[in-house]
Amino acid sequence: MLISNLEIIPGKRIVKHLGLVQGSTVRAKHVGRDIMAGLKNIFGGELKGYTELLQESRTEAVERMQEQASAIGANAVLNIRFSTSSVAQGAAEIFAYGTAVILE
Repeated sequence: MLISNLEIIPGKRIVKHLGLVQGSTVRAKHVGRDIMAGLKNIFGGELKGYTELLQESRTEAVERMQEQASAIGANAVLNIRFSTSSVAQGAAEIFAYGTAVILE
């Protein structure tokens, strides 16, 4: 399945618009990652534990979005976007959404 943040794909024609599809995941911080993040706040540097957590979360949200698109017969999801929000102390939602289409 083609996934793109573009509204159109050069050389492809949208045959059918199937509507909005979405995928999300809610993840909580890990205590070990929190301890390392606290040390990084003192000394500076990338919070690699959180970087990995967010990458895993984005991947899972996109996979869920793709599953929803496949279920309605799409072969592409265009104009995808990501959003994040805090849902509880120490937990955040990663939300992926886009337009399911059939390309020729």
